Amino acid sequence: MRIWFDISNSPHVNFFGSMIRELQLEHEIIITCRPLANTIELLNLHGFPHQVVGIHYGRRLWRKVYGYPIRIVQLCSYLRDKKPDVAISHSSFHSPIAAALLGCRSIYLNDNEHAVGNIPSFIFANTVMVPEFLDRRKIRRQGARDKKIVQYPGVKEGIYLWQMPGLEPGKPIPGKNGRRRVFVRPEPSTAQYYKGSLNFLDDVLLELRGKVEIVVSPRGKEQAAHYESSEFSGITILHEPMPLAEIVNSCSLFIGAGGTMTREMAVLGIPTISVYQDELLDVDRYLIENGQMIHRPELTAELAMEHLEAFERKPPRAELLEKGKEAYALIKAELLRGGSERKHWR
Repeated sequence: MRIWFDISNSPHVNFFGSMIRELQLEHEIIITCRPLANTIELLNLHGFPHQVVGIHYGRRLWRKVYGYPIRIVQLCSYLRDKKPDVAISHSSFHSPIAAALLGCRSIYLNDNEHAVGNIPSFIFANTVMVPEFLDRRKIRRQGARDKKIVQYPGVKEGIYLWQMPGLEPGKPIPGKNGRRRVFVRPEPSTAQYYKGSLNFLDDVLLELRGKVEIVVSPRGKEQAAHYESSEFSGITILHEPMPLAEIVNSCSLFIGAGGTMTREMAVLGIPTISVYQDELLDVDRYLIENGQMIHRPELTAELAMEHLEAFERKPPRAELLEKGKEAYALIKAELLRGGSERKHWR
């Protein structure tokens, strides 16, 4: 089979990484991506051959609307001669429509019920896969017919974390001068669904700077440039993606203004504070209700230090990792179902 993966954002490299390695032993793999956040750098880090198709059109809605059909046309142009048999993506709003135009079956995964781009994706995809904790009624309201919805066990992050190498449960490795290390992931400033404030963590980071080692993992060059100013001297900025296992093994506290990386840390037992500024997702609510992380959108340095002192690392959440293993098998089976059968919708 020719299997096409469209990697539209950096978290999806880890999400699909193991599956790509496994499938490429018996199948032809085609990977497209776009230059958003650390996507290209992570693909290079994993050694995955890929083709950059299109650009990211920024935060403004009118630019996203303008660029949406352009990238679909670009994908079709690149893939037409390659004739993929099946397409799979997580949160790529372009992939299901391009797949329909190319005449191949498509699988679309998403765990964000607030993303407007779900609507055309749910309509055009052959199979829609979402976490069990996401309210099915919300998916139907966005255009997915009930018969095409498949809910997988657990949360998205468990699908790859269950087999992640290099994890060392226990006490984190201390940072500079033996100080505890706090990792910070700023807000997803260019995402369509994000309506919160920008750079709202600045005061907290400046207050924490003298008490702990702070490592900021920016989402792109613009965000990195903001934290590279002299005002934030003494704070470490990651210019290249750090392997997830390295972050986990040295992290005493994680502060996340987004979704995926925050949930990764929570599932793996790292004391985690979500400072997400918009309406929480159903999957986030589940993790909060089950004590895996806390939500403090109005975080202060004092509250962060209190949480750091009060909570220690836990073992990874075994139940969610086991469910992730089951979900991985379910997605792979759905992907290979029907062999090389094509839809011929053109």
